Amino acid sequence: MPLSGPLYACEDPSVWRAVLDIYWDVIKAKGEKQKKLLALEKWYQEELPATVMGRQEKYLTRDELVKLMEWKLTRGKFRPRLQQMVATNPGETVESCTRRAFKLLPDVEAAITELSQLKAIGPATASAVLAAGAPEEAAFMADEAVESVTDLTPIQYTIKHYSLYLNKIRDCVRKLKKADPGTGWTPHRVEMCLWASAVAQKLCPLLLETLRSDPVKAYYDCDTGACPTKKQKTK
Repeated sequence: MPLSGPLYACEDPSVWRAVLDIYWDVIKAKGEKQKKLLALEKWYQEELPATVMGRQEKYLTRDELVKLMEWKLTRGKFRPRLQQMVATNPGETVESCTRRAFKLLPDVEAAITELSQLKAIGPATASAVLAAGAPEEAAFMADEAVESVTDLTPIQYTIKHYSLYLNKIRDCVRKLKKADPGTGWTPHRVEMCLWASAVAQKLCPLLLETLRSDPVKAYYDCDTGACPTKKQKTK
């Protein structure tokens, strides 16, 4: 079983925090091939949310949407046609559409439907927009994160499939908040952890070796990626 599988099932917040702690190390490892990734990731995770949340009303500009698409394609599968198409959206349309979408929250499905009116914006990219400005409501539909969640493969890039994914992410959030109320778990933070564990397993498994110290070693077998049984956990 891949490491991300046990992470999704795990209810111990200390394990999730340990994975979150290596998030930027995983980004750097992935960025060895995609040189722009580190800078784009910092922009998406830090600069863009601060900008959007700092506005009187939340919205994205056309340039921000274009850069968000660049981030998404650099992080995942690069599709130059999408990059070109998203840039054809008029600035006023982008601002008005994204403004309406944020106002529709917490109805995430309605917000994604609104954003999907923009050229080149499907549920996955729409979820990235919402996660940047409302991480407490939405999680980015990253392939690696979706594949880490039980019963969600093969991935379908539809609003219905996204809703199934988000509901499962919210279940994780509720469990983590109950066990660890002071950390501020959100759907976006849970998604980041799932992504980091899945990518680390493939690209930089040595990073996962650093998680062998207690309490993480009680959950992960770094050789098999398996989650030990309850009996093993108590040893």
